[in-house]
Order: sequence, then C-alpha cells, then structure tokens
Amino acid sequence: MSYRILVINPGSTSTKVAVYAGREKIYAENIKHPQEEIAAFSKINDQKEYRIDLIYNTLSQGNIKLSDIDAVIGRGGLGKPIEGGIYAINDAMLNDVKNAVYGDHAANLGAIIAKEMADSIKVPALVMDPVSVDEMEPEARISGLKEIPRVSMMHTLNSRAVAKSVAHEKDRKYEDLGLIVAHLGAGISITPHVRGRIIDCNNPNQGGPMCPERSGSLPVRSLVELCYSGKYADAEALIKKMNREGGIYDHLGTKDLREAEKMAKDGNEYADLILNAMIYQIAKEIGAMATVLKGNVDYIILTGGMAYSERLTKDISERVRFIAPIIIKPGENELDALADGALRAMKGEEEIKIY
Repeated sequence: MSYRILVINPGSTSTKVAVYAGREKIYAENIKHPQEEIAAFSKINDQKEYRIDLIYNTLSQGNIKLSDIDAVIGRGGLGKPIEGGIYAINDAMLNDVKNAVYGDHAANLGAIIAKEMADSIKVPALVMDPVSVDEMEPEARISGLKEIPRVSMMHTLNSRAVAKSVAHEKDRKYEDLGLIVAHLGAGISITPHVRGRIIDCNNPNQGGPMCPERSGSLPVRSLVELCYSGKYADAEALIKKMNREGGIYDHLGTKDLREAEKMAKDGNEYADLILNAMIYQIAKEIGAMATVLKGNVDYIILTGGMAYSERLTKDISERVRFIAPIIIKPGENELDALADGALRAMKGEEEIKIY
C-alpha cells in the first residue's frame, strides 16, 4: 500500500507543508509569514489558527484532498526530555507544547496542528525526533550551579537526517562515525554525534553562537545586572528579547542573513564586524564539540538555511578545517525525514513510542 503522508514543519518565519505518496513527494509548499504578521502574536501558540487556515488554503489550491491522507506528521517541539524516535501525539504532549512548559518555540505548533488536522480525518498524528530529544552524556548536563542543569534542546530532526545522509554517501554506518553537525538557521545547533547518539548540544535558546534572532551565550554577570536594571518589565520580556529579537537582529535590524551580507558588501563596517563575530562564535563552538569527541571527528557538516551563504561556509571552514574534512549540506532534509519516519511507522517497521 502506498501510504499518503501529510508533513507539517513550522518554523519561525514559515510553515513548510508537503504530501508524500510512499517516498515520493507529490506536493510541497513553503508558506512564508511576513514579520509584521508574526509580530502581531504575543505567544507562538496564538499563531495556530493563523497558520492552520493558511495550510488548508494552500492544500486546497494544490488540489490536495485531506480525506486522501493516511497519516499526519509534524515537527516535534519543546517537550520533556525524551530519546529520539517516532511518537504518537497524545494529550500529555499537547499540554506541554500548548502551555510552553519547556519553552515557546515555533516547532511546538507542529504537534498542535498535526493533531488537529489528523483528528479531523481520523488518522494517526505523529512527531519524530523533536527539539527536546535528550541523549546527552551525564557530565554534559552539569553547570556551575546545581540548581541550573544544562538542558538538551536542538535541531534534532535535520541534524540527524543530514548525518545519516552523509554516512550513506560515504558508504559508512551512521553509528560508526564521529560527526559534528552545525545546523545554521534562525537558531544554531552544534552537535557531536557518536555511536548513533547526539551526546551534547549548545541549546540555542540558552547559549552557543549568536544567531539571526537569538543572542546566544551572554556574559553572565552583565545579564544578571540587566535583569535587575528595570529596563524590562518581567522575565518574559527579556527572554523574548534574547530568543526572538537578539543576535543579528538586535545589532543590524534584520533577521535575514542575505540583507546583513549586502550591508557589509556595501561598505557597512559594523555589519561586517557582526557577521565576523557570528562566524567566530560558530567556529569556536565547533572546536569545543571536537573536544567532546576527543578529536575523533570524521566529518564536520554545515547545514541549515545559512549554509547557502558562500561567505559563511568559507569563513567557518577556514577556521575549523584542521579538525576534520568539511561537508556542506545547505538547507534541511526535514520534510523527507519526517515523511520517511511516518512511512516506517505506518508499515510497522519502526516502533511508535509513547510520550
């Protein structure tokens, strides 16, 4: 049987939608969300109706009948720490992502929208390799304050998908390789992979390199002083600043790397400095993850939307090529990975786990 799979992948500024017949992609659309429209919502969960209406309209325009769909799979969001794999969307998961118990993130909408659409046609609703996958080593969880452990959150789906893709191309088993994957998007996840597990991450909501819209790691004492300065009304306001209005956006007023690079090319020295700083921080984090793998790195993979930038990949590569060969895989394979996972689940080839 050729199962038809609807895939929904919400991002910070777009919602990617695709339909697969088996492993063949028969329809795909990237629905863009202008910044002024997204800014009208105070919380990401408030965007549900806005995005779901756009999805229904897009599928209708593509002559896709929802009644023909056999399963719906969404990108997994910020839930409780769990191992990688395919999960049925249940009430416990929905409660966590709707209430942003573990954080507010566009990926939270993946489970919410997938469940609503799947329930309307009475088919399975799934997620796979959500942002909150936790395979970290025990020592990676420890911070300098006992009451603040480090938490695993990352771009698990694309990072693992592209790592497996490289292993296949090199005729190697994913489980036999030592890899560092740098997912370079609106958020940046840099992850070491060994024995088929992702054993550490920088958690882009709390640290690592600055990103187009996230601040990344900040000087701790200065951050504490800012918290008590009275500049921000409450913790939520400052967290929003750091996670949605930080990084390149705070410095240059744009979240678009292409615009920032054009500014630098046109002679804006400050824009050039900010881009160089982000590149420096990315390379520094890759170097740190090389120590996690004790230097046993087979390949460094640069992926995500920003990996289309020749300047970015060239300058990062110059800093880290001494560690291991660089492989550039721009964009993301998340739609294909989600569809393939749902297909395996529907065929009974992979267990559907319970959240």
